[in-house]
Amino acid sequence: MRITDDWITAGHVQRVLGMLTDAGHQAFMVGGCVRNALLAQPVADIDISTDALPERVMALARAAGLKAVPTGIDHGTVTVVAEGVGHEVTTFRRDVETDGRRAVVVYSDRIEDDAARRDFTMNALYADAAGRIVDPIGGLADLKARRVRFVGDAGERIREDYLRILRFFRFHAWYGDPVEGLDPEGFAACAENSAGIETLSRERIGHEMRRLLAAVNPSQAVAAMQAAGILARVLPGADARALAPLVHLEPPYAPDWLRRLLVLGGAGPAERLRLSRVEARRIELLSNTLATGERPEATAYRHGAEIARDAVLISAAVAGTVLPEGWEERVARGAGAVFPVRSADLMPMLSGPALGARLSELEERWIASGFELSREQLLA
Repeated sequence: MRITDDWITAGHVQRVLGMLTDAGHQAFMVGGCVRNALLAQPVADIDISTDALPERVMALARAAGLKAVPTGIDHGTVTVVAEGVGHEVTTFRRDVETDGRRAVVVYSDRIEDDAARRDFTMNALYADAAGRIVDPIGGLADLKARRVRFVGDAGERIREDYLRILRFFRFHAWYGDPVEGLDPEGFAACAENSAGIETLSRERIGHEMRRLLAAVNPSQAVAAMQAAGILARVLPGADARALAPLVHLEPPYAPDWLRRLLVLGGAGPAERLRLSRVEARRIELLSNTLATGERPEATAYRHGAEIARDAVLISAAVAGTVLPEGWEERVARGAGAVFPVRSADLMPMLSGPALGARLSELEERWIASGFELSREQLLA
């Protein structure tokens, strides 16, 4: 099997590969770029594996007139920049010691060793400069079946890095077969080792949850996380039941990971997932809006159409109902409404706090009228 995509023949890719192979080294594209190409999905980063040691990669890059940056040289990774594009070139490695968060590795000259230390079989696929697939551990069959399966013993792979528990569910959401469901051995190993999640930083957990919830339909994967007791460790009190209804209601709007996070509920998502200030503020606005049961047009007037739309979608998903008739028109009306009374209309009769209180009172009356009361009616 071969990959024939244009990116493989791109000059910058071939130049980095040729830099290594012309010097007698093995060099293969690996991981996400190969996986996504075989699934006819977009390819972003291009990672390269080689038997050349990092110092040798640096020297070859300089000799070829390319920029080499030791971005992860302690772990065997050098970023080689060709035609303005960065390529992460990593020496074949094998693990000799792990603690659940990081590994001590030694370099190898065997592609089999490099494949054996990867997380999932579909990520242990390699391609040479001509696009020919190299499959050291049988990952191609799993990829064709859209089966997310750990390399070797699932428990061992997880205990090498407990983040792989969350990656297992994320990869199923993005690449797995929803009909066949999750790999039983992998699922059981994730459940058995779920306590290891407590050792992970909240930044790493938040990063994985962002990517998981951004999948087209993550509901099956998140429901499985809950069944395995993993969702409760990530976000205590969360419940996945309303996620599938939300996913069903979202089109034609794009998937939004924060909207989906909020429908899960749970305690302290901003802190537990290390949300940014902007993300935390949006969660707070939505939570307050949902708690008050405010009409969508009023929410749209106060906080914008996006917050109002998300509140409508979440409310319907949680209640298990269809979207209310005419809700989009109501949101649009609220978002475009302009309060007709100005401070000058109440001066000089009122000033200071009294002026502010009267303006707020009139504005609330105007909102309650569905934005129908005119300036004259409000001032009468």
